Amino acid sequence: MEDDLTRLGLVDEDDIVLDEAALSLALLDHPDTDPAPFEDLLEAIATRLDIVGEDADTADAQADALSAVLADEFGFVGDAETYDDPANADIIQVLDRRQGLPVSLAILYVAAARRLGWSANVLDVPGHVLVLIGGEAEPVIVDPFMGGMRVDAERLAALIKAAAGTDAPVTHVAAMPNRAVLVRLLQNQAMRAEQAGKGRRALDLYTRMTAMAPAYAHAWWQRARLELVDGDVPAARGSLGAILEITREPELRARVSQMLVSLPDR
Repeated sequence: MEDDLTRLGLVDEDDIVLDEAALSLALLDHPDTDPAPFEDLLEAIATRLDIVGEDADTADAQADALSAVLADEFGFVGDAETYDDPANADIIQVLDRRQGLPVSLAILYVAAARRLGWSANVLDVPGHVLVLIGGEAEPVIVDPFMGGMRVDAERLAALIKAAAGTDAPVTHVAAMPNRAVLVRLLQNQAMRAEQAGKGRRALDLYTRMTAMAPAYAHAWWQRARLELVDGDVPAARGSLGAILEITREPELRARVSQMLVSLPDR
């Protein structure tokens, strides 16, 4: 299974299949679990979507089909009652419990749509994750956490305003690269692990992030921070050095260099 993590770090961005990759990441925490039932469930979702969305040739119709299959038929919905339960960011448990976080549910929506050749992307919205269906011509935004509910421009603006606490106008909402989506999934787990006082668990998750997405400096920084908490100065030096290898951002490089100088020799 560690080999799957290494391969995930090497594969081209566009070749990452989101639900399969998320399942591989979850299996690292469930080494004795047979993945076949979960793979079968993902295939069943795609099969039903192909049937329900047979004539869905517009983003609007595709959004309807996704909601009908994933929310109505299979029962996937956001876990509003126990939102911070780590199970909500573990795809195996999400598939088993039929509930999860916005990012884990978005992975299921986007992966199912892409299996049919539809255009679908995970949207990074401040404080939330949504799904964009369709290309440039009349795309539709849906909220998987709310059962695939449509998100119009007014609702989108309200979400961003609530997260940012500002009256600034909405100018841009970015589609997330595949690796960034998977990093977001693991970050949710790492954050909850730290909140529960499980620093070693959080360190393990950041280590997975750096293996899967070595170009993401934030994961290396968090890994170095936790390595220092763990008293492993050589490992922290290595993680900070990795940041200098991958970023040319002046402020970050200065911050990392300052941190390296401040570390003890041993």
